[in-house]
Amino acid sequence: MNKSIITIAFAALMLIACTGMAGAHFTMVFPSDSEATVWDVAPEDYIAEEGETKTLYMMWGHPYEHILFDMASVPEVSVVKPDGTVLQLTATEITVDEMNEEGALGTFKAYKTSFTVDQPGDSVVCVKYEDEDENLIDYTKAVIHCGEETWFGWDAKVGQQTEIIPYMRPYGMEEGFVFAGKALYDGKALAGAPVEVEIYHTLNLGIEIVETAEDMFPYDPPMVFTRLIMSNENGEFMYTLDEPGIWFVGGTMEPETGRNVRGVFIVPILEEFPPEGESSAPSASSAELQQAVDEAKAAAEEAKQSAAGTSSTPGFGAILAAAGILGALFLAIRRK
Repeated sequence: MNKSIITIAFAALMLIACTGMAGAHFTMVFPSDSEATVWDVAPEDYIAEEGETKTLYMMWGHPYEHILFDMASVPEVSVVKPDGTVLQLTATEITVDEMNEEGALGTFKAYKTSFTVDQPGDSVVCVKYEDEDENLIDYTKAVIHCGEETWFGWDAKVGQQTEIIPYMRPYGMEEGFVFAGKALYDGKALAGAPVEVEIYHTLNLGIEIVETAEDMFPYDPPMVFTRLIMSNENGEFMYTLDEPGIWFVGGTMEPETGRNVRGVFIVPILEEFPPEGESSAPSASSAELQQAVDEAKAAAEEAKQSAAGTSSTPGFGAILAAAGILGALFLAIRRK
């Protein structure tokens, strides 16, 4: 790989993306067969067969570091079915054994519930959780997909006070894909809001990767735990989810008084497909990669000029197109 190509690609990415830092609690909503396997959650757990009963486990903590806290209130849970029918669920208190913020194992209050997937399409699980200590009302959505090519319901607007509406279908996405969406507050665009992005790790991996971050970035390790972007004037945002696993994307309304209100969308990301070494397609040449970078830079520049002429922010469509090109470039570079 030509070093200049990588340098140019990095520069182009910097034109249209920004990251930051934040420490974040999230309401983890994990489908599982039992409490014993809940922490081994995988993207496939968010897929169901018609007639299958899904048990959902809800925990409160730091997904990246695999740190847990007691849930301070009973979560309110509902499911919006593919046909729009709303099913109210009852959460049952349970306990789970995991690591606390001091690094010691302990027992924590959590909740579970279940429902039967009785329609093909996408069922949207909606969870509302309030935590006084964190001054936060947390609204979380997770999609349970059922049926081949029954791709509808995943972008449903369910009426949460702060809500994330995905622009990308949140299943069938592989590492390196760009995830984009819109943050709403009381049904209107949530502009200029912080959007936190964090991936979940199992206990052993969480301990290992946190130690690595502390060694590499002693001045501020959490900056690589939770990524931070800002929604634009239309409430829109995007971020490249560059690892396989379970991702949390949350936009927060921060009022002058009262509790913060956050909307979270859970995005399961698959491993690279086709797996490395199994693709029959030829690798991209340096010339093709250079062309992709040039197209991305041109799209970003066009958006910038358009914004300058209208005294507004760059068009989200143009920026998203550039991000898509760079996402493809990212995958091409990895597969060379």
